[in-house]
Amino acid sequence: MKRLLGVLALVAVAVAVFVLGRGDDPVSVAVTGASYAVRVEIGGEVEVRVTSGRADTVTIAASMPSMGHAAPEVSARLAGAGRFVAGGEMLSMAGLWQLSIRLTGPAGEETLTVQAPVSAAR
Repeated sequence: MKRLLGVLALVAVAVAVFVLGRGDDPVSVAVTGASYAVRVEIGGEVEVRVTSGRADTVTIAASMPSMGHAAPEVSARLAGAGRFVAGGEMLSMAGLWQLSIRLTGPAGEETLTVQAPVSAAR
């Protein structure tokens, strides 16, 4: 039974990767915390748009728990009002990635976590 559930979980992740992250289509995920809300778009780069709250800095750490991969935390550069961008090289392979987004600003520091299916190395 455990093996069947594991296989079904892998199939569900594969379907999500196929449906949500095809080819060069950007993946978009939103998350809301106590002080900030963001929309994360993953295409050629990882873009964080702060939709609620005011962030002065944004850093992103990426991991793929199912494969034991982790990328070092990187600082996203300010690319416009409430828009921060980091290179997409942190997502080195297709699969379900977990992004920890640390925001700092007048409301303090908060880390928001999202999971994003990536269909190809970005």
